[in-house]
Amino acid sequence: MTNPIVADLISRSNSLGSDPKNTNYAGGNTSAKGAEKDPVTGEDVELLWVKGSGGDLGTLKETGLATLRLDRMRALVDVYPGVEREDEMVAAFDYCLHGKGGAAPSIDTAMHGLVDAAHVDHLHPDSGIAIATAADGPELTAKIFGEKVVWVPWRRPGFQLGLDIAEIKKQNPQAIGCILGGHGITAWGDTSAESQRNSLWIIDTAAAHIAEHSTPEPFGPALDGYAALDEAERRAKAAALMPTIRSIASADKPQVGHYTDAEVVLEFLGHAEHPRLAEMGTSCPDHFLRTKVKPLVLDLPADASVEDSIARLRELHESYREDYQAYYDRHANADSPAIRGADPAIVLVPGVGMFSFGKDKQTARVAGEFYVNAINVMRGAEGLSSYAPIDESEKFRIEYWALEEAKLARMPKPKPLATRIALVTGAASGIGKAIAERLAEEGAVVAIADLNLEKAKEAAAEIGGPDKAVGIAVDVSDEEAVIKAIDETLLAFGGLDIVVNNAGLSLSKSLLETTAKDWDLQHNVMAKGSFLVSKAAARVLIDQDLGGDVIYISSKNSVFAGPNNIAYSATKADQAHQVRLLAAELGAHQIRVNGINPDGVVQGSGIFASGWGANRAATYGIEEKDLGKFYAQRTILKREVLPRNVANAVFALVGPELSHTTGLHVPVDAGVAAAFLR
Repeated sequence: MTNPIVADLISRSNSLGSDPKNTNYAGGNTSAKGAEKDPVTGEDVELLWVKGSGGDLGTLKETGLATLRLDRMRALVDVYPGVEREDEMVAAFDYCLHGKGGAAPSIDTAMHGLVDAAHVDHLHPDSGIAIATAADGPELTAKIFGEKVVWVPWRRPGFQLGLDIAEIKKQNPQAIGCILGGHGITAWGDTSAESQRNSLWIIDTAAAHIAEHSTPEPFGPALDGYAALDEAERRAKAAALMPTIRSIASADKPQVGHYTDAEVVLEFLGHAEHPRLAEMGTSCPDHFLRTKVKPLVLDLPADASVEDSIARLRELHESYREDYQAYYDRHANADSPAIRGADPAIVLVPGVGMFSFGKDKQTARVAGEFYVNAINVMRGAEGLSSYAPIDESEKFRIEYWALEEAKLARMPKPKPLATRIALVTGAASGIGKAIAERLAEEGAVVAIADLNLEKAKEAAAEIGGPDKAVGIAVDVSDEEAVIKAIDETLLAFGGLDIVVNNAGLSLSKSLLETTAKDWDLQHNVMAKGSFLVSKAAARVLIDQDLGGDVIYISSKNSVFAGPNNIAYSATKADQAHQVRLLAAELGAHQIRVNGINPDGVVQGSGIFASGWGANRAATYGIEEKDLGKFYAQRTILKREVLPRNVANAVFALVGPELSHTTGLHVPVDAGVAAAFLR
């Protein structure tokens, strides 16, 4: 049974963490103190429950709490070796844990355990950080909050900060919380409700003061030529720039991207002070750990051509890498972790928006959200005073903190297709859906492109929603629709690595029954459609310069001659030869092109359900319900081929094991001797 103190803590945490004005994703922590019976002695023991390392307040559950014995944790004060060795205290928290399970204690545990209050909140609200990063933050704190909130000069999170705040509370009994210089806020209360009220009072009071007293143009006057393009124009330009920008963000290692044209970003980039403020970088540790210390900013007006923008972005990337290496070299010592890469995580393009990158879609999206937080912080600080983030040396100490390195080392090993972005056509059902599901299981993000948008969206939702998959409408026989689908994929995930030409249909008719319309329909969807998708995708893959995979779902019928399917089999043969032609042409760009020849995939198949199955069953003189079994019995292995079998073959071709294979057709037909490749 959950302790009621813990239940209140979870409720408070979720309430505070679910509102972005209070704190950012996975930012901040909350705690409560109370008693429980020791299962060994049967006596009450005083405990601290605190959000553990890496958790998110908005979705926090009891399993995300670290539970510590307060007597043991407070006894660490007597063995604390000082700020030069305070990192050792995090390991010491493990010896204070109570009970089984739970999360690992975070660096902020001392802040919660040492402050003499039953409930403590540490949050990263934009309004609070704006005060914390203002050049005259101490004076503003006194002016805005009076004696109820106390200024704490910047100190890196850790045991000493906990001691500092504990002493401040002791010396200021009237205070309900602190502004932590360069960082955020901390508040406390005797009850969970009081702690939450105090946190919200600080956040809302700061926000109200900024709204009332800010200068009208905190980012300076508007810059001529830097205003936002209209929506259609900026999204088209974003899609055109995205392959190049992804190649910039992925020079050291591949990244997934996120694009936003939020008003706050466009406003920031449209005003005169954005270059100065961007160069100063972010301040709150939660911000720059995800955004790097500063973004790459394109220094051209909104109406600059795509070609000029690309050329300038590449020049700026070289400068950015040199600058980041110099930053690392200035501050690294013999004990510092190795440099983690010198590419930007945030790229800003005036008039267009923000491109953010990370190891997966969620990380990329959250990085962008954090930079929006940083923009809001800059606005507040500049509106009241001037923005003054923490020193560069302090940023480095946190970015390359041994504790941060250990946290990264504990992350699960990436899945085989992590950072890869896939587009699968005809993916709302059958073989295409199975392929999309398998690619997502292996770590890829997937654009599910289908003629039926609603079913495409349903399939994407089943896979896991917009951080895993998106549904996109496409008629592959329409070149403009194909280009639009590719652009939507770029804007959703930042790039493209895997293209699966799966969209298809089939009409089972004899030669004399096949009309010119039948022939054109088959060829427009599969032969022409595959050509259009491959052509549009190849432009992206080449611009990214990251290699890639193009897969054709052809058919056993591309090499097997059977009755009553001339249009279908001819177009499948066309697809099969496209594989060979494109493998030869695109190999110079490290783009591999391979095909799969399935046969008899009846279960879940849109083609078979739309009449092809009934026609094929009639051709073979059997009941349609027995078609799958019939196909199985005519194979060497006597096994029915399922959509998942085709999906497995796709993964084999795009995964790490066949990296040196291109121009191959893989039969997935359970063995049809007449279709053996020769």
